[in-house]
Amino acid sequence: KKKIRFFLGDVRDSNRLITALKGIDIVIHAAALKQVPAAEYNPLEFIKTNISGANNVIEAALKNNVKKVIALSTDKAAAPINLYGATKLCSDKLFSSANLYKGSGKTIFSIVRYGNVFNSRGSVVPLFLKMKKKNLFPVTHENMTRFNITLTESVKMVEWAINHAKGGEIFVPKLKSYKILDLAKVINPKAKINIIGIRPGEKIHEQMITTDDSYSTYDLGKYFAILNPSIQDLYKYYKKFKKFAPGESYSSDKNEFLNKRDLKILIKNFSEE
Repeated sequence: KKKIRFFLGDVRDSNRLITALKGIDIVIHAAALKQVPAAEYNPLEFIKTNISGANNVIEAALKNNVKKVIALSTDKAAAPINLYGATKLCSDKLFSSANLYKGSGKTIFSIVRYGNVFNSRGSVVPLFLKMKKKNLFPVTHENMTRFNITLTESVKMVEWAINHAKGGEIFVPKLKSYKILDLAKVINPKAKINIIGIRPGEKIHEQMITTDDSYSTYDLGKYFAILNPSIQDLYKYYKKFKKFAPGESYSSDKNEFLNKRDLKILIKNFSEE
């Protein structure tokens, strides 16, 4: 009880955030509206939460002299074609650029960008498991691929970023991808596939590093770091690491894939949780 305070509030409420962050050393910013079709229908609401809310977090952190802020991003922020991705790209830019205009403030702002969390609420896995006995899976496109990360891996990455962020980086994990049809076949090999068409704002494949970002990206081993070109001090630190292949992208379709055995293990673990 002495270590935990529980606040009800809204990321759109800057005064509430300032109160909540008093005496705080580290902030993990995970507040966002994230469903792609909902964003296409409610664009201004996503802008208020994902962009204005992000700016409120930055200002509250600066006013309270927070030591470090890690903002959670998404693969949809790379070369976005939907409003959700565009708002998260703006959020990424806000957090990265905060390192430039913070003045004498000591707060470090960095971003973690990863793919679909395998056991996340509203993802395709729970949907397919729920429909398993119906022997019919709705699939938007037969060629669709996605990056995959487990909840445990995502938490470990955030912990790593807290300990290693210098300020202004977008950290990207090295992940495997999966094919949507492989996932469906593993859950129920006998099920029929109903191709329903791509949803508004949906991509067939996702990127986490674009060809344009490749020139400012470094390979850290387990992760990549996309640097902000305006923060030259970052390059002085990261020049000891190998550069990402210039002109290449990190895309879910041009990647190492989870095989069906890997998917079976993931589904088994997810079903037991």
